[in-house]
Amino acid sequence: MDLILLLKAAVMGVVEGLTEFLPISSTGHLILAGALLGFDDDKAKVFDIAIQTGAILAVVIVYWQKISSTVRALPRSADAQRFALNVFIAFVPAVILGLLFGKAIKANLFTPEVVATTFIIGGFIILWAERRQAVAVRIGEVEDMRWQDALKVGLVQCLAMIPGTSRSGATIIGGMLLGMSRKAATDFSFYLAIPTLIGAGAYSLYKERALLSMADAPMFAVGLVFSFFSAWVCVRWLLKFISTNSFEVFAWYRIVFGLVVLGTSYSGLVKWAA
Repeated sequence: MDLILLLKAAVMGVVEGLTEFLPISSTGHLILAGALLGFDDDKAKVFDIAIQTGAILAVVIVYWQKISSTVRALPRSADAQRFALNVFIAFVPAVILGLLFGKAIKANLFTPEVVATTFIIGGFIILWAERRQAVAVRIGEVEDMRWQDALKVGLVQCLAMIPGTSRSGATIIGGMLLGMSRKAATDFSFYLAIPTLIGAGAYSLYKERALLSMADAPMFAVGLVFSFFSAWVCVRWLLKFISTNSFEVFAWYRIVFGLVVLGTSYSGLVKWAA
């Protein structure tokens, strides 16, 4: 058993869990962390996607009451059926565009320079969204969403295929710009993450199964465990944070971090890419 490899898996799991649901891009952070750790080969890329399942399990536990009550009510409740349909509708665009363009995006955009640039652009977009004239809130809770609202959020989520964008950031800020309350946009982002990330993880494992063997099981197990616990802490903290705060702090983090990555990359101080 390679203890150094397991330590790298643990670090990557923590990075995934802490960044998956904040508007700062988990994919971008995983690319940068993998470059620094020398953990960025083809198997590592599959690992990065697979350990998202641990983070998603944390969301399922935090939202278990809502999820379980919705599933039980599906046969008889129009509200539960509408909610489930909205999640499905929002999920579909990412599936279609991911199958069409996912390979090309991974081949050309998964670089530290692209991630850093997207960090900065995304940070300014968050600042603009938070400081522009307030959009009238017409969707206070996720139950108030129409299928058209779900489709729009699903289309916005597709922007996160560009590494460094942030899936949660795109869906939360996009939802707010579409008239959703901060809480409703955050909640729906979490619900939408469940099929999106589980589907991405399962598809990646199946497609790249030839790269994997039983010897990789400890590495994946460590990544999943650390991803789960760090995500559980992060989700609970974020739900409290948004009740009294805006997302501007994350915008400034993105801008500063992106500038640091670009500066250290072009100066040669840090070799972000292998």
